[in-house]
Amino acid sequence: MPDIDKKDRPVTSVTDQEALDFHAMGRPGKLEINPTKPMATQRDLSLAYSPGVAVPVKAIAADPQTAYDYTARGNMVAVISNGTAILGLGNLGALASKPVMEGKSVLFKRFADVDSIDLEIDTENVDEFINCVRFLGPSFGGINLEDIKAPDCFVIESRLRELMDIPVFHDDQHGTAIIAAAGLINALELTGRDLKTTKLVCNGAGAAAIACVELIKAMGFAPDNIILCDTKGVIYQGRTEGMNQWKSAHAAKTDARTLEEAMKGADVIFGLSQKGAFSADMIRSMADRPIIFAMANPDPEITPEEVARIRDDAIMATGRSDYPNQVNNVLGFPYIFRGALDVRASTINDAMKIAAVKALANLAREDVPDDVVAAYQGNRPRFGAQYIIPVPFDPRLISAIPVAVAEAAIETGVARKVITDMAGYARELSARRDPIASTLASLYERVRRRPKRIVFAEAEEEQVLRAALSYANQQLGTALLLGREDLIRATAERAGIDLNRPGLEIVNARISTRVDAYIDYLYARLQRHGYLHRDAQRLIHNDRNHFAATMVALGDADGMVTGITRNYSTALEDVRRCIDEKPGHRVIGVSLALCRGRTVFVADTAVHDMPTAEQLADIAEEAAGLARRMGYPPRVAMLAYSTFGHPSGERSERVREAVKILDKRRVDFEFDGEMAADVALNRKVMEQYPFCRLSGPANVLVMPAFHSASISTKMLQELGGSTVIGPILVGLDKAVQITSMGAKDSDIVNMAAIAAYGAGS
Repeated sequence: MPDIDKKDRPVTSVTDQEALDFHAMGRPGKLEINPTKPMATQRDLSLAYSPGVAVPVKAIAADPQTAYDYTARGNMVAVISNGTAILGLGNLGALASKPVMEGKSVLFKRFADVDSIDLEIDTENVDEFINCVRFLGPSFGGINLEDIKAPDCFVIESRLRELMDIPVFHDDQHGTAIIAAAGLINALELTGRDLKTTKLVCNGAGAAAIACVELIKAMGFAPDNIILCDTKGVIYQGRTEGMNQWKSAHAAKTDARTLEEAMKGADVIFGLSQKGAFSADMIRSMADRPIIFAMANPDPEITPEEVARIRDDAIMATGRSDYPNQVNNVLGFPYIFRGALDVRASTINDAMKIAAVKALANLAREDVPDDVVAAYQGNRPRFGAQYIIPVPFDPRLISAIPVAVAEAAIETGVARKVITDMAGYARELSARRDPIASTLASLYERVRRRPKRIVFAEAEEEQVLRAALSYANQQLGTALLLGREDLIRATAERAGIDLNRPGLEIVNARISTRVDAYIDYLYARLQRHGYLHRDAQRLIHNDRNHFAATMVALGDADGMVTGITRNYSTALEDVRRCIDEKPGHRVIGVSLALCRGRTVFVADTAVHDMPTAEQLADIAEEAAGLARRMGYPPRVAMLAYSTFGHPSGERSERVREAVKILDKRRVDFEFDGEMAADVALNRKVMEQYPFCRLSGPANVLVMPAFHSASISTKMLQELGGSTVIGPILVGLDKAVQITSMGAKDSDIVNMAAIAAYGAGS
């Protein structure tokens, strides 16, 4: 393994005072509760409480399963501890565990949109703890036990699973085991080992260690090839000192009596013990290409730097975020509960855990999206010794693991709700984390039904190649990679992208048999605009946008996407030399702003600088048409700095005139103006103008000028709380979309999908 350069690690250390300030600032703690239904009127209160609440009460009494329909139970997990084993700090009591349990609840919400509440139980008596939790069952869809000392945790989890009809999951055991097992599968793959013949030593015999051993045995690991060790050495058959029923279940038939003896020739070592437990001699004595999981926290049994000085062929994982291959439970528990809750599982069984293991392992082998790169300081992980486990901020986790868990629950008969459309379920899961995914879900589905050939005009760029691969993998159609083949292949090789997958085609402009046809077409269009034949020849031979746009114009592709290497206006000029406006339409740019659950179309954000009244009316029609095509009944507000004549001004007069033009055209959508943004978007403010013709807050905003549109959408994007897609190009006779310069691969895929959708409409 190569030396690890500390300067490349994320900066994750914080001071004690910073941690205290973080937890104390604003409202103390990390959680609050917000209502999900309106509570603004007396009628709202009557529905939420008395008398309306009596109706679901009776329904649940008649059929307990309807509690999942009428209450929050189906998305609610209790995070429960008695504080007897807090992190690596030991038994500090129930109250001291509260910051950790609050943090666990925050992670549930952040990563899987699971609501949870922390419960700290002030007893170390096992029976008292069990009785306290068992009677809370009706309140929750699942129980996450946390930071409970061994062996109490084994007894507590086992008895609660017997007594309760909802999932009970001790994350310190199974969470660690699932993530470690996923990493182990990939490490075995990289080193050419087989699950049934590999020799593994596990140092530590607490909750996490025993869970790891039990899980890998359930996955097919040969029991005779596993040796478990504790502070007194090897747990062997016949040993009596320091034993209990959980250790005895994994006692090995071996002559080894010490950790050092056990590690000789071992292929794998799992460390769930303490700092410094692995010596240099122990590491040297292991088999070739050893797999070392030093998972003690906060300090591993041995550091990657120390191992690198001893040997250069090891694959390492730790429990720390400042090293590669972090065994981090957040990769598991939020998504496992998400899948279990969504099928109303009665338990989390071995099949569900193994399904999560396989989903995690498979995800680490896939190409990593730009969202992950951005979260990790521009470093793009790639499957190999330094990347055998996905990273916590991978947005694909939520659509991969819950689906696998849910499928396993259904197959093993512990699900009380069956999901028949798993692909649709995966899309719904993505939408929980990504508002863009929710908005574009139906669009993507329509494209899949009628896949399109889309030209990726800047295919020599790495993020464009990644976007093209994603476009093909999502079965949206064929991605045509435009550029010099040698450069495309060189970029793909550097990025670890396989160009031999179905749905990818390289289009080399230099050797295309269609070049002469493209030149003739472009020359015919430009010859009366000062262009010579050789000018058209130069543009086709040397400019990717002209080549791609001509491909689309002549039907050799259904659409194109470009823009990451040139500014928007330049790319648009290139395209418009090759493609006309759609007859009866006007070319505009519409940005899609997703703001706290609301979707708003903003126009024109790309083309018209200071539109006339006639142009504003055209812009309104184009934007309304796009909204309708994307499933939103348009309510158009013609915005200005004034509202219905006050204060007056020349620019507002243009907006008022545009409204009159729309009246004359008798358009088939709601519109009104001129009005300020707060009037357009706030129902209460709009009520001050009872003559306003909009039936509710606007979802299409027509800006009075390009600068106001551009400024407002970019402010929304940068200030947070909003996501902006676009500008989406509308009004061309062919399907073309232009991204922003330096766009992420996920943004490029979205624009390619929008182009494909436009090609089919």
